[in-house]
Amino acid sequence: MFATTIASVLAVTATLMGATVATPISTTDAISAAGADKRAAQTSGRFTYYNPGLGACGQNHGDGDYVVAMSHADFDPSTPNGNPNNNPLCGRRIRASYAGKSVDVTVVDRCKACNSGDLDFSPAAFQTLAALSVGVIQGTWEWI
Repeated sequence: MFATTIASVLAVTATLMGATVATPISTTDAISAAGADKRAAQTSGRFTYYNPGLGACGQNHGDGDYVVAMSHADFDPSTPNGNPNNNPLCGRRIRASYAGKSVDVTVVDRCKACNSGDLDFSPAAFQTLAALSVGVIQGTWEWI
């Protein structure tokens, strides 16, 4: 009670003096206020798999690597001067989830056949979520 009264008196005093009273904000609010990366929220999409090779990020990867190709709709807008090797999404990590399972993967490529929100996994990464025979699953993902 005493602390609440003191806080109220300080707030009124500050207001009368023309000062601004700051109130703490959450990290989420601070990020939003700063124009945060809109990709930070959880996204849902169709998950498929492919056999990686030389990806849009300029690196070679194989079936056993835990890598992913993002939809061209999500990847291309971040490509500077048309050079995907310099895309800041290259090397970023994603946590994808399906049916209570999750896998952490690294962005190394773009998927031309994918719609916004879709991900195309290496076979090893996809198998962490579902059998390859399933082929296509609907899951969620977020940046980590």
